[in-house]
Amino acid sequence: MRSTPALLAIALAASSVAGAAHAAENDDRFTLRLGAMNIDTDNTIRGSTNIAGQDVNLNEDFSLGGKEWEPRVDGVFRFSDRQRLIFDYFKWDKDRRETLNEGIAFGDVSVPEGSFVKAELKYQVASLVYDYAVVDTDRFEMGLQLGAEWAKVSAKGYADLGTVYQGRFLDESESGVAPVVGARLTFTPADRWLINLQGQYLNTSWGSFDDYDGDLSRANAIVEYRFTRKFGIFAGYDWFKLDVDKKGSDGLVGLKQEFKGPVAGISMSF
Repeated sequence: MRSTPALLAIALAASSVAGAAHAAENDDRFTLRLGAMNIDTDNTIRGSTNIAGQDVNLNEDFSLGGKEWEPRVDGVFRFSDRQRLIFDYFKWDKDRRETLNEGIAFGDVSVPEGSFVKAELKYQVASLVYDYAVVDTDRFEMGLQLGAEWAKVSAKGYADLGTVYQGRFLDESESGVAPVVGARLTFTPADRWLINLQGQYLNTSWGSFDDYDGDLSRANAIVEYRFTRKFGIFAGYDWFKLDVDKKGSDGLVGLKQEFKGPVAGISMSF
């Protein structure tokens, strides 16, 4: 029969080994998550102007087709117990083509069957933030974030309407950088499991978005499982919202887009 001191020594040793294993799982220097997001969108265009002395207002929802899988990347570089750099990248690229099944005519103007209008809209967001864990325990962390976010929206349009018109009618691109603030909650409810919640916000007036007024918001949540210390899988949900207006000499035009959907991928730690 073992003595009480011997049993205490074994218990302390086991506790130390378990604690060291847990610390190792949560002390990765660099983590990279590669995945994809199944994106659904809600889109609204709005505007106001004056035509022949009459005020004209527009507020219209529009569809850009069904859901699509798009790449999603994020990385975490942890350089101390409480400090880390977090990188995120998101892209959405959508094409749409509308074709006339029958020819149409307006007086002497005729648009033949098979004429089409094609448009492409691309949206990209990348952020790099400094994250400081104001709360840091074995199972829970709360981090506050400050950094920079880059966003770019580009639109292209091409039409083939027979003799009426043929060529590119739209080729616009706008990008800018602005400070972003955010917060993070991380839970490790059990060995090998991690739950991460994050939210970020920027206002276009903070950065270099020229005549655009509005904001960009983002929130996401993932659950990650590690098969080994170096490799795991994750799944979750992402949500983005872009809501901006641009004022001109002849009126105002605005765009609100929400991108949302499930995410999934693999995680690698070094």
